[in-house]
Amino acid sequence: MKKLLPAAAAAALLAFQAPAFAEDLQFLLVNESSADLVEFNVSPASSDSWEENLLEGGYLAPGYEIDVEIADGATTCVYDIRGGFSDGSEAEDFGLDLCDLGEYTFTD
Repeated sequence: MKKLLPAAAAAALLAFQAPAFAEDLQFLLVNESSADLVEFNVSPASSDSWEENLLEGGYLAPGYEIDVEIADGATTCVYDIRGGFSDGSEAEDFGLDLCDLGEYTFTD
């Protein structure tokens, strides 16, 4: 499996602080679109705004993937996902159960 971001950037991708009682959510993020993924946001579905860009200073090229871990201390499984691409396009997906999600793929 291919990975584009260096290990240090990947480790910092979702560097949230989590209390010991919260379960971390993990899934594979795949870019099968035709453009670089330059912005990636994950927010609890109950939130009215997007969290910070988790790819700040990096990108995920087409055909590449990266492991994502959300350790934000929340007890919810339901999140919204947003992707921004180098060609100016955006994709949003709402109400995803990240506790059961093994992989999320952006496509055209």
